[in-house]
Amino acid sequence: MQTSYDVIVVGGGHAGCEAAAAAARKGACVALLTFDRATVGAMSCNPAIGGLGKGHLVREVDALDGLIARAADAAAIHYRMLNSSKGAAVQGPRIQADRKRYRAAIHTMLDAQTGLSIVEGEAVGLVVTNGIVSGLTLASGDTLNAPAIVLATGTFLGGKLFRGEDVDLGGRTGERAATTLGIQLRALGLPIGRLKTGTPPRIDGRTIDWAVLESQPSDSGHWTMSPLSAGRTLPQLACAITRTNAETHAIIRSGLDRSPLFSGAIEGRGPRYCPSIEDKIFRFGDRDGHQIFLEPEGLDDPLVYPNGISTSLPADIQLAMVRSMAGLSRAKIVVPGYAVEYDHVDPRALSASLEVRALPGLFCAGQINGTTGYEEAAAQGLIAGANAAGRANGSAPLILDRADSYIGVMIDDLVLQGVTEPYRMLTARAEYRLRLRADNAATRLTPIGLSHGLIGPDRTRHFSERQSCRTHVETALSAELTASEMARAGASVRQDGARRSLFQWARFPEVGADLLLRLAPALAEAPIDLREEILEDAHYAPYLERQRAEIIDLRRNERVTIPADFDFTHIGGLSTEMRERLDAARPESLAAAARVRGVTPAALAAILTHVRRRVA
Repeated sequence: MQTSYDVIVVGGGHAGCEAAAAAARKGACVALLTFDRATVGAMSCNPAIGGLGKGHLVREVDALDGLIARAADAAAIHYRMLNSSKGAAVQGPRIQADRKRYRAAIHTMLDAQTGLSIVEGEAVGLVVTNGIVSGLTLASGDTLNAPAIVLATGTFLGGKLFRGEDVDLGGRTGERAATTLGIQLRALGLPIGRLKTGTPPRIDGRTIDWAVLESQPSDSGHWTMSPLSAGRTLPQLACAITRTNAETHAIIRSGLDRSPLFSGAIEGRGPRYCPSIEDKIFRFGDRDGHQIFLEPEGLDDPLVYPNGISTSLPADIQLAMVRSMAGLSRAKIVVPGYAVEYDHVDPRALSASLEVRALPGLFCAGQINGTTGYEEAAAQGLIAGANAAGRANGSAPLILDRADSYIGVMIDDLVLQGVTEPYRMLTARAEYRLRLRADNAATRLTPIGLSHGLIGPDRTRHFSERQSCRTHVETALSAELTASEMARAGASVRQDGARRSLFQWARFPEVGADLLLRLAPALAEAPIDLREEILEDAHYAPYLERQRAEIIDLRRNERVTIPADFDFTHIGGLSTEMRERLDAARPESLAAAARVRGVTPAALAAILTHVRRRVA
């Protein structure tokens, strides 16, 4: 058995898989440690990938040659572009996945990755040498050595499962918790808290009356999650919609006294944007109903995921609740829903590279950092894995900022602000969301990935061809025409005498895509996704120009670094609250300090003065 690696990744969920693959792509020798090889890549909760904000993360991970988007396309049985009636900046690509095929796709990619081994075992402790992490001890008594370790433990760290009055130790139904490792992290002085998430009951789809329900078919269209995917390869299934009603709500209320959420058994706080159904009924008692989406879990799997009724109510209450809804009067529950409470590390203990500042060599990714969702986990995993490999081989860290990506927004939010509930990515969190569209993720991030050695040969070739095509199209769109010439071409534009490039004319509503395709044949010859991206760039161009000055200012302040051991307590003019928040966040730059809640412009000026005085 091999015992020495460059990077060890603990956990085979979405964060762990991306971390291991990213580290291996950078040339590291990687061990992916998991309880059970068969569960690597499993979708623990919703069989869906993407959505609002989350779809941006998926495209960004894909742009950095991650796994999640290609696995999603390999397993997709339903495509839907959320917010399709709104601008491209806030649209969210989302797919329903066949669980078995998604996991199989992840296994195929991991097995093909040079330098990556999957090792079965339980991590029970970190090996720390002179304050630096140097390996792991396993329950078997073996030790694995590595200068960099990524903890991607999901909900398994100190995990407890709740269903009514029943409480079990575990990170997922039928799987044991990582208890010993959680105890050691507390003993090492890491700031540990408790959070909660949950899952709904799984229903046998053969017992649903689909005919009485509103059907939601898969989108028509050409788009996929990854441009490297070979289109939509699987049959597409429809989802269906039902609703809770007054009877449903009465049943739920009758069981609240048996709910661990209301009995005090669960201490951790759950996600505000994805609350349990009992929490919805308690908080929004005036609502006459809540929409529930019935989502198939696979082509050859009868299970259906009722999205919207995450619950920890007793099994008998769950069955009555489900059967009170339209189309579900004869429904059978195969697996009752449950809540899971677990340990997480306060992400303010991490640097922007996702390394624990107090324990060099230890990186954290996913739900251990206080996030929720496959997409958030995958994005953190990729960054943590890349930086763990960078630590092992001495290369520069991969740090994305808020103007680069939603990944940068998320990590910046986590390490500066911390969490009081499971963090979920939303488009509203990004100040520069007109720039950070899901359709331009490759343009923004693949060059960064190339510079960090993260991009494999297939994507490198695809990106090179795409950039050559882009250059050809942009040259064609640089041709200038007057308003008169545009009118003669068929556009009813205002005759203001101005001469503009075709790229500038493209933002005028009177200039349709068909006309542009005639005037610039190179645009017509470009791949559809590239064509649409360039046209969106044209539409947003005036707004992006206004944001450019803000980004320049952001980058200028990012260059003002704050020493790691900087003492905020000795700066006059800072309130006690500001000092406490800055000390907890440990911002690495003046721009980061500006984003810590409650820090005023006057406080920033004082910090800048003291930083300059120290480095003088």
